[in-house]
Amino acid sequence: MRARGATATSPDRADVVLVNTCSVTASADQSARQTIRRIARSNPAVRIVVTGCYATRRPGELAALPNVVRVVGNAGKDAIVDVVAEDTGLTTAERFGGGDGPCGQMLTPGTAGRTALTLRVQTGCDEACSYCIIPSTRGLGRSHRLEDVVHGVQRAVDAGYKEIAITGVHLGSYGRDLADGSSLATLIRRLGEWPADVLFRVSSLEPMDCSEEIVEMVASSERIAPHFHLPLQHGSDAMLRSMRRPYTVSYYRSLVDRIKTVLPHASVGSDIIVGFPGETPSHFGEMRSVLEQLPLTHLHVFPYSDRPGTVASRLTPKVDGREVRDRGRVTRAIGEQMSQRFRESQVGRTVRGLSVNDGRSIVTSNYLKLRLDRQQPRNQWLRVRVEREMQATVAAGQ
Repeated sequence: MRARGATATSPDRADVVLVNTCSVTASADQSARQTIRRIARSNPAVRIVVTGCYATRRPGELAALPNVVRVVGNAGKDAIVDVVAEDTGLTTAERFGGGDGPCGQMLTPGTAGRTALTLRVQTGCDEACSYCIIPSTRGLGRSHRLEDVVHGVQRAVDAGYKEIAITGVHLGSYGRDLADGSSLATLIRRLGEWPADVLFRVSSLEPMDCSEEIVEMVASSERIAPHFHLPLQHGSDAMLRSMRRPYTVSYYRSLVDRIKTVLPHASVGSDIIVGFPGETPSHFGEMRSVLEQLPLTHLHVFPYSDRPGTVASRLTPKVDGREVRDRGRVTRAIGEQMSQRFRESQVGRTVRGLSVNDGRSIVTSNYLKLRLDRQQPRNQWLRVRVEREMQATVAAGQ
C-alpha cells in the first residue's frame, strides 16, 4: 500500500483498515469480530477490508459487521492490494509483490515495530489433524520455488534485515509439491551457507518433519538459530491417535533428547491442547508426567474448542469447561517452570543477540528476550552477558 502512495496511520484515523483474521479457535473468531467492531466505533467513516482464515471460512459473518466493505478469502490474499487500490484510487503503476516470489515490496527493519522479518515460503497443509480447520481455509500445501525464496532473502538482507524467520503453515512439507527435488533440508542447507551476517530462525515444525539431518544442520551453522518449536499437542499416545497426529510420545521424547544432546543451550518450545474430547484424568496425568520430564523451554497452552467441520467437533465425550480451564492452568504452570529453568541455565553465559524495539531489549539466537543495561541502536548484533531477572549486560566495546 505504501508503494502505491498510501500513508500508514492508526486505525482511528485511517480511511481503510485491513484486518487479517485467524480462525484456529473460537476465541480467535471472537477476537476478530471484537477488533472490527472496535475499529468501526472509533472511526465511523472507515472502510474495513477483512481477509485471512476466518474470512475464508465464514465470509458472510464478517460481511455483516459494521463498516466491512470487502471480504477477501485466502485464495485472493496475494491480490488484496490491487483490490484495495481500486477502491481507494491508488493508481501507482508499480505492482506490489515484485512478481511471483515470496517477498513483496520490501519493508525496512523497524516497520510496525518489527526488527526481524517474517518470510513466508509455504502455505496450505495436507495433514488431517482431527481438531484443525486450517486445511479447509488454506488449501493444500504450496511452496515457493527455492530460487524465489533466495531472491526474497537477498532483498531482505539488502534492505538491512539481520534476522529472518522462515515460516509456513506446514513448513516441514516445503518443496514436496514442487517436484524438483526441493525440501526443507535443501532450503535450510542453502540458508546455512549464506555469506552475509544474517540469522535465520526456522518457525514451527511438526515433530515428524524435524529430521536428524535438519538438527545436525542447525548445530553446524551459525546462520541457523538454535531454536525449535515442535508442537507435541498431547502427552498421551491415545490422545495423539484421536487427534490424528502421526507420531508417538516416545518419538517426540527421542527427538527432543537428540536436539538437547547436540545443542544443549537450544530453545525448544511446544504447543499443548488441553480438554480434547475424550481426555480423561488419566490421559491428562500421562501428559503432565511427560511434560515434567521433557527438557522443553516454553509451552503454548490451548484449551480445546470445537471447530465446526472438523472431525474432533463430533467426538464425545466433551470435557467440562471448568475442568478444561483447570487443566490449562496446571499445564501453564508447568510451562512457566520450564521457562524459569531455562532462563536460570543461561545465567552467566555470554551470548549474541539482536537489539529490538527501542534498543533497550535484545533477542538472543536461542530466543531469550532480555532487557539491556543501557540503550543501544536498534537492529544491531550485540554480545551480552545474561544476568538474572531477564537482564543482560552489554559486553565491553559495544
